[in-house]
Amino acid sequence: MVNVLKTEKFLFGFLLFTLFWLPLSLGANRPWAWALMQMSLFSIGGTLVLLNTSLLHQLYTEYRTFIILWVIFLAWQLINIVPLPFALVEAIRPERVSYLLSEQWGNQENVTSKWLSLSFDVGQSDVTFFKSLAYCFLFFIALTLINSAKRLRYTLIVISAAGIFQAIYGALEVLSGIKYSLVFKQPVSHIATGSYIYKNHYANFLMLCLSAAIGYLIASLHQDNTTTKRERLRRLVKFWLSNKVLFRIGIIIMVIALVMSRSRMGNSAFFIAMTITATLGLIYFKPRQKSYITLFISMLIIDILLVSSLFGLKQVQQRLEQTNFAQESRDEVITDALPLLGEYGLIGTGGGTFYTVYPQFQSESIQHFYDHAHNEYLQFSIEFGVVGAFVLALLVLLCTKNALSAVRNRRHPLPRGTAFASIMATIGMALHSSVDFPLQAPANTAIFIVLLALGALSRDISMGRQSHR
Repeated sequence: MVNVLKTEKFLFGFLLFTLFWLPLSLGANRPWAWALMQMSLFSIGGTLVLLNTSLLHQLYTEYRTFIILWVIFLAWQLINIVPLPFALVEAIRPERVSYLLSEQWGNQENVTSKWLSLSFDVGQSDVTFFKSLAYCFLFFIALTLINSAKRLRYTLIVISAAGIFQAIYGALEVLSGIKYSLVFKQPVSHIATGSYIYKNHYANFLMLCLSAAIGYLIASLHQDNTTTKRERLRRLVKFWLSNKVLFRIGIIIMVIALVMSRSRMGNSAFFIAMTITATLGLIYFKPRQKSYITLFISMLIIDILLVSSLFGLKQVQQRLEQTNFAQESRDEVITDALPLLGEYGLIGTGGGTFYTVYPQFQSESIQHFYDHAHNEYLQFSIEFGVVGAFVLALLVLLCTKNALSAVRNRRHPLPRGTAFASIMATIGMALHSSVDFPLQAPANTAIFIVLLALGALSRDISMGRQSHR
């Protein structure tokens, strides 16, 4: 007889383990890494369904809108993948037929005799679809397994711990002066990248983990339900002497590593997202906690003005000031790619096909190879169509709506802190995605998906001892 509770507990632990190791494998941005991620998530999801045959019905009852949006998004991708009769493909997308004739096949009879997919690269679209399916599994796995206050805390702690580990590793690599990293023997420069290759992906990951860590600290703050100054001082001193101070130190370390990444938008997205979310907290947290205000004042003074300045904040500022958009080829990429949106904007060219279709419109002045648009909004709209991109945006907005509701209406500090983490991560990701492609790193996407799920459940999750379904 299978012990359901023990098995579920094991699956939750396995989920946290997966989230922790994903960034260690070059951000899971290698086929073997995201293949392992998919196997882990499919295994967890399949086991949960076998343990509880009514789970799907329960999820549909509680999270109907989210399920519908995910199904639409996945089905929309399949439109570009499933083989269709040649005549239908020629009618819907004659450019696809022309592309096959000119670039790949060259044999008209061979093309016309086959069933074809609308996607310009079926192999890449297949890969993207299964990644999307894994992210869908992850979203609902999080909604299912994170069903108590204890598990909510553990999730925030593990995400924060993953960021702290990456920050220590990345900073020590740079400060030690070694030429090659201990993991995968990648070259080490004066720029911190941790176990990532691309500094901006590393910075984005730290921003997500900082969101979780700050959210956890907010969840750990006592409510100011007394007017006695002595009592408030005692609680404040108790907080700074507790083990939660380790989290505070961890945040400082992550901020240092973030600055050492020299990522312009990575740093900007973090500071802007934190400021906006902290302001929302000041407006909506009732009663307003003095410990909350003290926390962010300390972050402003210690993290930003003092610590960051010692580890290269001035260099980041200089990079921002010296940015010449006229010389940024990534801006030309966006300009060149806009016609693709007009050409294929409804259905899309297929997931993962940007690098295939972009050369059709690439300017001769751009000498570099671009496999991403350096703007997730544009790339998603080109690959998934405006409809697919809209469904994704709606999914994110609904999660944020639930999180905002938790910030405004929940009185328990844990769902408040969780909602804070989700909102801050969403704002940071929204900013960073406008100039880069952070969601192309599976480890970052996985953490972001979990934080979105936490935002979705923060409004209604029970703060009782247990709330197992």
